[in-house]
Amino acid sequence: MKTTSLLIALSLFVFVSSCNKDDNPAPETPEVTTGLYVMSEGNFSGSNTMLTYYGFSDNKATTDYWNSVNGSGLGGVGNDILLYGGKIYIPMNVSSNVTIANAFTAKLISKIEFTDPASGAKREPRYAVGYKNKVLVSSSDGTVAVIDTTSLTVDKWIKVGANPDGLAVSGDRLYVANSGGYNPVFDSTLSVVDLNTMAETQKVKIGVNPGFVAADNSGNIYVACGGNYADVAPSLVKFSTATNSVVKAADTAIGKIRYYDGLLYATGGYFGSKNVRTLSTTDFKETRSNFVTDGTAIINPYGVNIDTETGDVYVTDAKNFVTTGEVFCFDKNGKKKFNFSVAPAVGPNTVVLIRQ
Repeated sequence: MKTTSLLIALSLFVFVSSCNKDDNPAPETPEVTTGLYVMSEGNFSGSNTMLTYYGFSDNKATTDYWNSVNGSGLGGVGNDILLYGGKIYIPMNVSSNVTIANAFTAKLISKIEFTDPASGAKREPRYAVGYKNKVLVSSSDGTVAVIDTTSLTVDKWIKVGANPDGLAVSGDRLYVANSGGYNPVFDSTLSVVDLNTMAETQKVKIGVNPGFVAADNSGNIYVACGGNYADVAPSLVKFSTATNSVVKAADTAIGKIRYYDGLLYATGGYFGSKNVRTLSTTDFKETRSNFVTDGTAIINPYGVNIDTETGDVYVTDAKNFVTTGEVFCFDKNGKKKFNFSVAPAVGPNTVVLIRQ
């Protein structure tokens, strides 16, 4: 009987321990109503990145929510926001840190400084993606940081290519777009990182100045390449993880891309369309030249995020990057459901949904 009781107790301990991993997080009791966060990057030299909270229960936007909760600003420039395992991770490019907070309260938990221990030089974090109990963050010094989501420390800096930007996980591999944007000659490679060993295994030629990256559910990676702003045009590239090769490329200017339900949703970037387009994943032809079907005017679509449970599409409008921005929510048919201002925030670029 004692042996049986001991085995039951051990089994319960293992079960409870496994439920605390960030790749299968235990339910948490939220202290704010279900809604969404908007991260607005602010001006490059302004140190005015802001977080807006929009509640679905009262349809109210609370601007500069971070400051109201924590009593101080975020800093500058917020390049991305990732919700993972009950926490939000915000790569702060100019402030050179990853700011981590409780996803339900926005209360600061920790800041991880991005500094080279050897030289003391500041690293510049760019984009973040989650994998099991790790968060992976690209950094302009040619590395990807592996952050442990329990200890909130950097386990390792993975060396990749020059000035890595967008990230995507497919299977047990990480794909990193090496832009080389700080160099006289842009990079043109995609790093392949084995997530079992946390080491780069390959660099593949992909296109000049690769930036934003998205993965579908069939083992393909889509990369928006910016070109060299002179004699090399922007392009969109489809990369097969099965063959480790480019299977499709087309000349088109893409800023941000998201994959959902068999389509690519794309903003135009600096030189592309002023609409959010939907594209075929097979031949990149437009299935809609403008996703918005009800005549809603968007001046400068800067970011696009999709609620995969409902199909709702959130488009952030940066206007002129000087005046305050706006967020629009559309249903899957391109009809507006609601919109709200992020005033006084500038440059809204990413939306994340907070669920109970």
